[in-house]
Amino acid sequence: MRLQSAISPGRPRLQCGMAILTMLTGVLLFNPPAQAQTPIAPTPAPELEGGVAWINTGKPLTLKNLRGKVVILDFWTLCCINCMHIMPDLTKLEEKYKNELVVIGVHSPKFENEKDNEALRKAVLRYELRHPIVNDANHKIWNAYQCAWWPTIAVIDPEGNIVAGAAGEPTVTLRTLDATVAALIQKHRRNRTLDETPLRFDTAQFRDGPDTPLYFPGKVVADAAGKRLFIADSTHHRVVITDLEGKKIDIVGIGTPGLVDGSFEKAQFDDPQGMAVAGDLVYLADRKNNVLRLLNLKQRTVKTIPGTNRTFTLPKRPRAMALTPWDVWLEGDFLFVAMSGGHQIWVLNTKKNAFIPFAGDRSEEILDGPRLTAKFAQPSGLTSDGRNLYVADAEVSAVRKIPYDGVSPVETLVGRGLFEFGDRDGPGRVADSGQRAATEAKLQHCVGVAYHDGKVYVADTYNSKIKTIDLTTGMVETFLGGPVPNGEPRLLNEPAGLSFAGDTLYIADTNAHRIQVVDIRTKAVHTLKLQGVPPVVPATKTEAVGKK
Repeated sequence: MRLQSAISPGRPRLQCGMAILTMLTGVLLFNPPAQAQTPIAPTPAPELEGGVAWINTGKPLTLKNLRGKVVILDFWTLCCINCMHIMPDLTKLEEKYKNELVVIGVHSPKFENEKDNEALRKAVLRYELRHPIVNDANHKIWNAYQCAWWPTIAVIDPEGNIVAGAAGEPTVTLRTLDATVAALIQKHRRNRTLDETPLRFDTAQFRDGPDTPLYFPGKVVADAAGKRLFIADSTHHRVVITDLEGKKIDIVGIGTPGLVDGSFEKAQFDDPQGMAVAGDLVYLADRKNNVLRLLNLKQRTVKTIPGTNRTFTLPKRPRAMALTPWDVWLEGDFLFVAMSGGHQIWVLNTKKNAFIPFAGDRSEEILDGPRLTAKFAQPSGLTSDGRNLYVADAEVSAVRKIPYDGVSPVETLVGRGLFEFGDRDGPGRVADSGQRAATEAKLQHCVGVAYHDGKVYVADTYNSKIKTIDLTTGMVETFLGGPVPNGEPRLLNEPAGLSFAGDTLYIADTNAHRIQVVDIRTKAVHTLKLQGVPPVVPATKTEAVGKK
């Protein structure tokens, strides 16, 4: 996607996601254009200076002290779905070359909230990253490496030189990275410039405190008719089912990531997110597995829905891209799917298993108009009033409306662009361009939405607030959350999922590992007390920690 420059005037325009290759100074690309086939002399890598904090390591790392190792720098930002997509490939390389390779994440943020050390630490836990991460909050390392895209990869040889790089998810492939690392290992082992002494980094000290029944719950669905609550216990890789008061009914999944169908006791998910309930059936967006799953509550079984593992290839792109389902909404026989990685809304005919695009042209931007030519940017939440589908369009900090009639155009209720975000109440859209900067409402990376009684409730995730959009007046107002006085507990910490049962609002308060329950008539809030729901011991909890 094309982004307005947010680093400094005169720099190239930033790009995020499915990007065209960009040339770093003195860097060979994995897939260089025909005119750039001639090898370029290796370039000394700039030192990792300017970060404000380090995570997953007891002290800051330097390239000088890592001489002898192959180093991969992964420039990312925690909101970017395309950055998330390449994380599993980096993990595979770390495991394959554990004695020869060091992966370092350079977190160069897009949103203001992402600059915060605590927000980044939570994201590192949520994405289950075990390699060292530097918080490049002021983009000093980003600028030193002349980056222009998220994600960007730079490969540094054991002598401290940049020898390869790539920008944008389609160009960063496991095959090309693996081949590059393997060749460097072979060359420097032969030259006796390779250090194969094992390195271990201290990750345990950065974990959250006591184990909790929920771990980064992403979405929640209240089934008022069945008096049930369905919780996507996302980083525990399972679904927790309780009654509306929190008493355990069932648990689906063994608690470790994977893609396994079968009984509730044997099934595996990988970062489950949005759900939709139809009697004794539950449709689930299995995010990292890039599929939809069907839970049968009577039979206590899980199965993958055929044909939902869809990918697409953009023109002149080197490989297909996963669509990545993040949320689902059921309207009769039709299941609408927020495809965050494909920047589209798809629809599944549950009777015929036909799965096709419903809205969006695959570009990562914000543009209203006819459904199939409108543009979205990482849609992550869905709700409906029965006539329209409402979308939390996260990367443009927007809420969009898609009429079901097939004729009326897509409309933006609040939000303007990829780098237009903030925390302001007011009218969602202002016609007078001169008044927009001062009066128009702003959100910051909203991930969840829920309709109730003429309003859309919005999980304004990076502002840690719940806001409402009045569908009659268009006004956006803070309902709950936000800053608190020093020492007082936060009411919300990056909420991502919302659901109603009558006048009771259930909130997946993701970074606080809990479900918050709100009486919207009085705004009284309490934390759902889970009963009979055991925690899952994460793999990092049992991992031995040491140093070189």
